[in-house]
Amino acid sequence: MTTIRAAISQTTWTGDKESMLDKHEQFMRDAAAQGAQVICFQELFYGPYFGITQDKKYYRYAEPADGPIVQRFAALAKELNMVTILPIYEEEQTGVYYNTAVVVDADGSIVGKYRKHHIPHLESFYEKFYFRPGNLGYPVFDTAVGKVGVHICYDRHFPEGWRELGLNGAQIVFNPNASKPGLSNRLWELEGPAAAGANQYFVLVPNRVGKEDNEYGDLAVDFYGTSYVVDPRGNYVGELGSSEHEELLIRDLDLDAIRDTRDDWQFYRDRRPDAYNEIVAP
Repeated sequence: MTTIRAAISQTTWTGDKESMLDKHEQFMRDAAAQGAQVICFQELFYGPYFGITQDKKYYRYAEPADGPIVQRFAALAKELNMVTILPIYEEEQTGVYYNTAVVVDADGSIVGKYRKHHIPHLESFYEKFYFRPGNLGYPVFDTAVGKVGVHICYDRHFPEGWRELGLNGAQIVFNPNASKPGLSNRLWELEGPAAAGANQYFVLVPNRVGKEDNEYGDLAVDFYGTSYVVDPRGNYVGELGSSEHEELLIRDLDLDAIRDTRDDWQFYRDRRPDAYNEIVAP
């Protein structure tokens, strides 16, 4: 049996970047102390969720995918021997920014990055002001804990990306989020388990939690936390995270469950890509 111990974290904005970086470093150290081999933080982990407003001052939170923040956590990943998924605000060049997750292996090497494909522009989610759509496809990264993929927040509403990750060999898919009450509540309950069950891999979904009224006052939304882990049959692994408080979730993933599930349900054998032409029609 191949079992991986995984961690996901949820927290709210402290009010400054440095304390957020320190907080997430402590999450890693706490996870390592509990035997975790891989960790993923929430979307845009070291800042506020600035999509609440359209303000160019937040462009200053962007930095290169191999910049100081990633280098800091890559060194920590090496120290702790922990695969680390870092959802950052990426600056490719001045004026070209992406919502990105950088994947760092347990030896501290940067193995690649995923850029969020689907960019919402809804009330309090004004992301087109900040991000270009992703352009790197749906890569799957070979890491010390297996084959890892990423799907960021709003991406989860689009099943095509989940399937691409499965076809590319993903065993564990992380879906970092900044999700709040409203239209998404029922989808939050459905989409992660449905994606895991339909594609027969593990899905881990960290979310922000609490109000960022220290940044946005009356405009602040109340992120609902409830981070979770789902197995390849679509069942929760352990309890959901708190809906109100910071939390570090540690869960064991039996990777043999992927093969067992696929032996029972031959979705990859029976799929009919020749019959799905309308899906990719412009």
